[in-house]
Amino acid sequence: MIRLGILISGSGATLENIAAAIASKELCAHIVTVIASNATCYGIERAKRLNLPVTIISRKQACSLEAFSQQIAQHLRDHHVELTLMAGFLSLWQIPDDLIGKVMNIHPALLPKFGGTGMHGHHVHEAVLAAGEKESGCTVHFADNTYDHGPIILQKRVPVLPADTPDSLAKRVFEQECLAYPEAIRLFAARQLTFKQSTPRTATPH
Repeated sequence: MIRLGILISGSGATLENIAAAIASKELCAHIVTVIASNATCYGIERAKRLNLPVTIISRKQACSLEAFSQQIAQHLRDHHVELTLMAGFLSLWQIPDDLIGKVMNIHPALLPKFGGTGMHGHHVHEAVLAAGEKESGCTVHFADNTYDHGPIILQKRVPVLPADTPDSLAKRVFEQECLAYPEAIRLFAARQLTFKQSTPRTATPH
């Protein structure tokens, strides 16, 4: 059973999805800690309802990015986390060498398009529609020290429909996120991923 640490900043919908996958036996995993970067985010309430331990580590309260990053990394080490999942975690942190290849992120677009600073939540779906894209989807990737960057593990695609709004597109993309993240976790737990820092950046199944 793989030990998961989950990082949140917002609603905690992805956290709840992972917890549901574990409860349904879809995932053989245990969420050992949740880190929230925002003391008022709704995800904390969701975590409490799920009886998950929550620790608040705020970038604003840390004296530096380095201190903030060290607090997160040490907390994960202290809880013997094997895989860290960024689940709507909006604070950039510096991932230390011993955790590289052990931190994943999920993004509601087909990276490398529509990623980077400020590209989160509905901002992504608004940008996809404004660009006239014919498809969108989600991307699970290993995280590095740049927003929405790092080796891609897998992507799920959805069509962009003529009548789509940011809300309707977000709903359809999130349905695929609920499938993609558990799939990526299973691949990691089965040691079927090889971390490669290359161009293009990809994580390839064995």
